[in-house]
Amino acid sequence: MPDYVLYNKESERLLFKKVTRSDFENWLPFHQEPLSSEYWSGLPKDPITTCNEQFSRIFERYEEKSGGMNALFSKETNKLIGIAGLLVQNVNNKEELEIGYSILPEYWRQGYAFEAAKKCKDVAFENKWADSLISIIQVNNIPSQKTALKNGMYIDFSTTYKDNPVHIFRIKA
Repeated sequence: MPDYVLYNKESERLLFKKVTRSDFENWLPFHQEPLSSEYWSGLPKDPITTCNEQFSRIFERYEEKSGGMNALFSKETNKLIGIAGLLVQNVNNKEELEIGYSILPEYWRQGYAFEAAKKCKDVAFENKWADSLISIIQVNNIPSQKTALKNGMYIDFSTTYKDNPVHIFRIKA
């Protein structure tokens, strides 16, 4: 069974690496920016707690082989830009493979989310890991929805996921 992690892959501007504990301090600004959690309810208010919980889940997924986020580093500067990856999710009692992506605020609106999401899609379909992929996006998160649409996805249905109203975007192989 694949682990769904894009180890040592690259796109035009990004290197995909396994997330390590040493990435924590560089990722923390994502959780310190209030707009990063604007669309998702139920997260801890403390950025350090939220970041710790996210990192714990990333490492748990690595161990479970249920996918995982990759640290995205700039090829040019070797700085952390964001995280993205393929995640095994259970949506409405069905197992799905999700493309997830988050970019550090200083790199928003520069095309990195799309670049990372496209690479995740391409690797998943090239390896025949799934017949279709989803992205779970809160209904008011227009920037992430635009990224999914640009990646060729469409709104398949809407539901509630982890107490948040979401659209399930989908693309078929």
